[in-house]
Amino acid sequence: MGEGYATTLPANAWNWIAVWRRNFLAWKKVALASILGNLADPMIYLFGLGFGLGIMVGRVDGAPYIAFLTGGMVAASSMTSATFETIYAAFARMQSHRWEAILYTQMTLGDVVLGELAWAATKAFLAGTGILIVATMLGYTAWTSIPCVLPVIALTGFAFASVAMVVVALAPSYDYFIFYQTLVLTPMLFLCGAVFPVAQLPGGFQEMAHFLPLAHAIDLIRPAMLGRPAESVGLHVGALCLYAALPFFLSATLLRRRLMP
Repeated sequence: MGEGYATTLPANAWNWIAVWRRNFLAWKKVALASILGNLADPMIYLFGLGFGLGIMVGRVDGAPYIAFLTGGMVAASSMTSATFETIYAAFARMQSHRWEAILYTQMTLGDVVLGELAWAATKAFLAGTGILIVATMLGYTAWTSIPCVLPVIALTGFAFASVAMVVVALAPSYDYFIFYQTLVLTPMLFLCGAVFPVAQLPGGFQEMAHFLPLAHAIDLIRPAMLGRPAESVGLHVGALCLYAALPFFLSATLLRRRLMP
């Protein structure tokens, strides 16, 4: 039992890099298309809602609506990029028995899962940073905010990749991922303040938002981009760390039962 449980943990602090590097080398062949694809959806939201709805809304919380929206889109871009890389690309690698081939080496399942999560977080970092740079060039945030926002983008990506890996461990096929997208990701986008302030929601939904990872990411990213001090930084960072760590151990345990019965 102890040896079996040990396979769900990383063997050491560096094995996961091999999995990350393998995914990076494969991604390099389609890097441009991948980056453009990750940027397209949040950029459509940013400019479509920002310029369209922003004309009618005006200012939100003392800032132009498009500047308010930008912080939410950076967080949402990290969320979607990390999630899709995990539920589709990582799931495909698992289904094609690439993980099983790796497990014939000295690497453990924990190494594989950690490497996949790190790679998904990297994709999220690139997507979120792209939106951040565009927003900075357009003058919606200051260049000085970038060093504060980048670590949060990476942590957000890792947290959502970790949660998505639990979905991967449970889903029998690709068909089940649409339920996660429709019932979890899309509601989270609107409940967590990405598009409009959480304060506009009914009280029960406001309380629900406090427990969702995207809300914690937005509460860290948006104030930094607007040049304002963030409140309860330790709480938000701690919540994202929990969302990154706990699902990792859960998904590794579930994947062990699935791949090594």
